[in-house]
Amino acid sequence: MKYTLSARNQLEGTVTNVEEGAVNGIVTLDVKGIPITATISMTSIRNLDIKVGDTAVAVIKATDVMIGK
Repeated sequence: MKYTLSARNQLEGTVTNVEEGAVNGIVTLDVKGIPITATISMTSIRNLDIKVGDTAVAVIKATDVMIGK
């Protein structure tokens, strides 16, 4: 699944881990056997309802990695 964004590097994968913290969490995707990890806010994790087993997209632009669902 591709999203129309200014960032062209979009890697679809499966969520394999969600490590919750007080403010931020760490989300790991498996993209064709390669783990991609991003630190995002807990608000975003909750709003996107990200959980293990979900399909999600790592969006990479410059030095930022964002997770979209």
